[in-house]
Amino acid sequence: MTRCIIIGKTNVGKTLFTINFAEFLGLKKINVVLEYHDGSQHSRSYTIREARTYLTDPLPHKTLCLQIVTVNIPKGKGKKKIKLIDTSGLINGIHPDENIRKAISQTLANVRTADLILHIVDAAVIPKNGIVETLGEIDYQIAQFGQMKYGYALLANKMDLPEAERGLDKLREEFKGIYIIPVSALHKQGFNEVKKFVSRNI
Repeated sequence: MTRCIIIGKTNVGKTLFTINFAEFLGLKKINVVLEYHDGSQHSRSYTIREARTYLTDPLPHKTLCLQIVTVNIPKGKGKKKIKLIDTSGLINGIHPDENIRKAISQTLANVRTADLILHIVDAAVIPKNGIVETLGEIDYQIAQFGQMKYGYALLANKMDLPEAERGLDKLREEFKGIYIIPVSALHKQGFNEVKKFVSRNI
């Protein structure tokens, strides 16, 4: 089954995107397979509302393992099942907490084997002249790696916020040649374009 990994720094909206994209694709309940760094797994079922309540948090590193949701993507005249893989937020540098370091290591190991990469950045926090400092080294490394793989897109999130338009312009200037999709994980803006991108690449 195609593995579509959702990756990015902490608090850019990866988990909310995963939940709301699953809802956009027609799920009213989601079964989340939690896969830990030691290979152990267990699953939990949530309504969409419950998933938003229990799986998202404004504090960083709420997600400490892979959170896998299976969805159907339209393909030709039918549909194809894929795995959406929500991941632990990445940071620049080394985190002092061992559990968080293990979660980040798990994320990085899985991005190498993913079939598709949806790389989410927060467009609303990019200042006029500080895109390099805002994104940091880790986002540039993901973008460089993603361009070498078939099926990579950069999702400029939080386009519901007015300051995100300027951030989107800076992203387009900085990442010329990269496919960028403006989205709002909160309001499902841009989700149809994401669906088309995933469908083309599976």
